[in-house]
Amino acid sequence: MKLKTVNHIAIIGTGMIGASMAVLFTGNGYRTTMLAINDQEAQAGIARYEDYYKDLVAKQLVTEEQAEICRKYLIVTQSYADLATADFILESVVEKLEVKHSVYKHIEENCRQFKALASSTSAISADDLCEGVTAKDRLAVAHPYNPPHLVPCIEIVKSRHTSEEALTLIDALFRSVGREPVSMLKSAPGFIANRLQHALYREAVYMVEESIATPEAIDQALMTSFAPRYTSIGIFEHFDYAGLDMVKSIEDYLFPTLCNAPTTQNLVLERYTRNDLGFKTGKGVYDWSQKDADNFRKRSSEPYFRFFNWSLPTQ
Repeated sequence: MKLKTVNHIAIIGTGMIGASMAVLFTGNGYRTTMLAINDQEAQAGIARYEDYYKDLVAKQLVTEEQAEICRKYLIVTQSYADLATADFILESVVEKLEVKHSVYKHIEENCRQFKALASSTSAISADDLCEGVTAKDRLAVAHPYNPPHLVPCIEIVKSRHTSEEALTLIDALFRSVGREPVSMLKSAPGFIANRLQHALYREAVYMVEESIATPEAIDQALMTSFAPRYTSIGIFEHFDYAGLDMVKSIEDYLFPTLCNAPTTQNLVLERYTRNDLGFKTGKGVYDWSQKDADNFRKRSSEPYFRFFNWSLPTQ
């Protein structure tokens, strides 16, 4: 159910997260303005927005008529002045602190009535973010997972300045669109899920570098062994059920052989240096010219369709 205290949502950024968030909020009847930095990014954001709705229609979760109603709730702009009446603002720009701080300056110059400002950052601490804003009490992290219009988890991380009023509004807003916020007891780099995800990725990269297995074999093993388990049960549940005596015996034997690299590993650095950045440049660990990008996007979304629980607008 929509919050009565939020009548206008602003999203800064038109990338995968920004466009997906626009889908989520308009899909639940919130008037939403998405800000782009130029014409190209505006068109790209609209295309992403439309693709997400096409997928939902194809899955028969939304009808064409319902999608058309939702589209009426979206405005795309390149002017911060159009965000002046926003009650809630989501910043979803590149992971560079100076860029985010620049965005916050524009927000405070143009938006006088926002009740909360949240960043979708994947790793930057709320304390570092709030150094670039005057209204420190209204800023927090609200980190989603891609695609956020389907993935329930939102990690809410406060700074030492964040007010309970702002935290309550952010939590209530995301619950109103069917998300399941998790709040951290204290801030930590990477928050909860990315600490887990990158610990796994570090070991995966290590196994490739040590010629233990290929990327293809590692991905296949992940998808067909334990990863599906954790869509239904938690990791602490699983290891408790298995028995901590067995856990201890495995870890005493295994831990000395695991990767403990303190910085980005060579497999990633070498590709970064030659600008092989993955999908966005056509090649990374995989050659993306040999992959079906639409199929990948659909496979990325597939596990989360079962969580679809929007309150779709009717007019």
